[in-house]
Amino acid sequence: MRWSSAASDLPDLERAVETIAARIEKEMDGKEIDLLLVFPSSHFVSRYHEIPELLGKRIPHGALVGCAAGGVIGGGEEIENRPGISATAAHLPDVRVNAVALEAPGLPDLDAPPGAWRDLFSVAAEERPHFVIVADPFSFPTEILLSGLDYAYPKSAKIGGLASAARQRGANALYAGERVLTEGAVVIALSGNVEMETAVAQGCRPIGEPMRITRCKGNWLLQLDGHPPIEVIQKLIASLPDEDRDLATHSLFLGIVMDELTSGHRPGDYLIRNLIGMEPNSGALAVGDRLREGRTVRFHLRDRRSSAEDLESVLRAFAERKRPHPPEGALLFSCLGRGEHLYGGPNHDSDLFRSRLGEIPLGGFFCNGEIGPVGGSTYLHGYTSAFGVFRPARGDSPADREPTKATRGERL
Repeated sequence: MRWSSAASDLPDLERAVETIAARIEKEMDGKEIDLLLVFPSSHFVSRYHEIPELLGKRIPHGALVGCAAGGVIGGGEEIENRPGISATAAHLPDVRVNAVALEAPGLPDLDAPPGAWRDLFSVAAEERPHFVIVADPFSFPTEILLSGLDYAYPKSAKIGGLASAARQRGANALYAGERVLTEGAVVIALSGNVEMETAVAQGCRPIGEPMRITRCKGNWLLQLDGHPPIEVIQKLIASLPDEDRDLATHSLFLGIVMDELTSGHRPGDYLIRNLIGMEPNSGALAVGDRLREGRTVRFHLRDRRSSAEDLESVLRAFAERKRPHPPEGALLFSCLGRGEHLYGGPNHDSDLFRSRLGEIPLGGFFCNGEIGPVGGSTYLHGYTSAFGVFRPARGDSPADREPTKATRGERL
């Protein structure tokens, strides 16, 4: 297995592709490229349709997948607010690469059996495939897809993000082989000699103490430990230091424990969700997810410091895990609200990743919603950085091993 990632901020598309191709060609050292992921910024909107052909002429590859983005990540660099294109190449011996383009009308409904979802990807659950997903936020029900994938492939990891180059339906681009789509989703299923580990940093820190949902209806939180939520928040904010009190006026979130067997005291125990409304008469809160009575919840704050500390904690724990084979490549799906906007400078998350895991090729993009697991299930997040880190599942994998041809099952 071998990975390479490169990015360019040259405004001339041909020169940018040449620059990326030269680096990938050098780093791949003759290895066949079984998967190529590409993410161009919106500055190339008039030339989205030329990108597959330009890449194909310069970088011979198998499956091609990607999408247009508000910012791109590759080769250790995060390119925001200016022209950019990134490409990440993978040589995947003994791996089946099955890439499928999906449209909303073609999805099974949530009452369908697992087999209906597996038929989409032509891979059995026993093969433990791992999934990389890019989708259009305006035309595709990503959360339904994630529920279906978790149902059909409960032991598989899923990671990805929503295209972010446009603000309206039909203006994004999704890459599915030679095709450039404006709607739907593209999903890669990787099976065989590959493992994908995930690391999800939601960028928040808890405040107050864990509490129980004692009454709720749908996404409305009606009581916490027997008290109206607004009353609980008022008391909580009054107890905070001045800096956090100001922050709570615009950056307060609810964390929901997804696995009640966890302690509920660590940031990673919670799924972070927005507070989206209030009913002043009853003191009820509307939350950006469905709720269940008896669930443990805790309020959270998000700011630059919290996000940095959370990512540091997540990556430190990831780096300390024992694994039989070292990581060979990684993908990063980060929120548009992070990056320079949050940290005031470039490359924050990429730099921290390298400081903890070393010089592993890392590519990706800034998303309009990030996909990753929390508590054993897969969710669509905001303000999050979600990493997928790849390594062989078995056998040694020295970088200079003789290539073994991947099995390609893409239907693009």
